[in-house]
Amino acid sequence: MAALLAALPAKGASAADVEAGKNAFARCRVCHTLAAGAGSTVGPNLHGVYGRKAGTAEGFRYSEAMKASGIVWDDDTLAHFLRDPKGTVPGNRMAFPGISDETELQNLLAFLKQAAQ
Repeated sequence: MAALLAALPAKGASAADVEAGKNAFARCRVCHTLAAGAGSTVGPNLHGVYGRKAGTAEGFRYSEAMKASGIVWDDDTLAHFLRDPKGTVPGNRMAFPGISDETELQNLLAFLKQAAQ
């Protein structure tokens, strides 16, 4: 029994977290795509977002505020932005109020980290 418990992921069920994040991404999918080589829609394609400087994805017309933000996307910067997009980058055009539920946000980040590569 101890060996079985030791084999479980430390967080409990990380696959469930990713699956919950996939469900959370449904709200994002209205404006964003994740597929490599796919174009941008209302928002930029998020494929390769980790490590990318904000405002630089090919084929999307960003606000001057986003281009000048100096942000490089990682878990921390994405979390901060997704909690409060307008407060993090005043003048950006993302029409999204933010995610206040920390569990939902962490699940979404787990999904994005996997799906946006």
